[in-house]
Order: sequence, then C-alpha cells, then structure tokens
Amino acid sequence: MKKILIALAYNPTTQKVAEKGYALGKAIGAEVYLLHVVAEPLYYSSTAYSPIMGFNGFAGLDLSGIDVLESLKQTSQEFLNQSKNHLYDKSIHTLIKGGDAAESILTTAKELSADVIVIGTHSRRWLEKIVMGSITEKVLNHSTVPLFVVPTKKE
Repeated sequence: MKKILIALAYNPTTQKVAEKGYALGKAIGAEVYLLHVVAEPLYYSSTAYSPIMGFNGFAGLDLSGIDVLESLKQTSQEFLNQSKNHLYDKSIHTLIKGGDAAESILTTAKELSADVIVIGTHSRRWLEKIVMGSITEKVLNHSTVPLFVVPTKKE
C-alpha cells in the first residue's frame, strides 16, 4: 500500500478520523492525502462547531457574496493546512474538491490510485439516514478500494 486518502468533513469528529488515518498511513509507510469536499454553503454557517484541530476559519465567513465558492475553497485549504500542521507532517498532500461528496471521494481515490480510503462514520437515526443519505455508505457500496472506517459516535 503506497497511498492513503483521508476524507475530512468539517465537523468535530474530523480530528479522530485524521489522526487514525494518519497513524495507519505512517504505520505502513504510505503517502498521505487529506481531502475535503466543499459542501453547500449552509453547511459551514453553523456556529455550533468549536475549533477543529485548531482551525475555526469558517466562523464569520461571508457566505452571501458572489465568490462564495472561491471563498469556501480558500478557507477549506486553510482547514486542511491546519489539519496537516496538527499531524506535524509537512509531507502530507492536500486536495479540495467540489460536488457530491461520495462521488468526489471515489473519483479522487481513482485519480490517485489510492490503496485505501479512510472515512469516518457516526451513527444516525434511521430517518436521518433516509432523508440525508450516508456518504460513508455510498462510498462503501461503490468503492473498488478498501475502506478504513473510523467510528466517530460519541461514547
């Protein structure tokens, strides 16, 4: 295994996913790639998130301007850079993608020829799963690459 793709959302569970995925990558001597798929702007407007791995750059971001997508991409890059700093490894690669999260993760894994995808999952009620869908479930059902799924449910 030479390449690990770690999919990071901007939520409080991300730190655990990043740390576990990074530990796996280092244990097997693989190149590590951090991926963030830019979500709909409303996703970032929640003030419920405390700083994640020392990053709180989405707080106060103006989501009403014309260049919202560009602002989100720039801030997402800052988020990944902070995540990289948190893991103390400047050799980590970072990627920003847009579109459907599951499709973007799968496409990126294919483009990189990733050997494993690291992704988090948290238990949701069945109704939320039906309404929102599950990115992890979609990736699992369509991936040809092995997945390392990090459970992030609060203990």
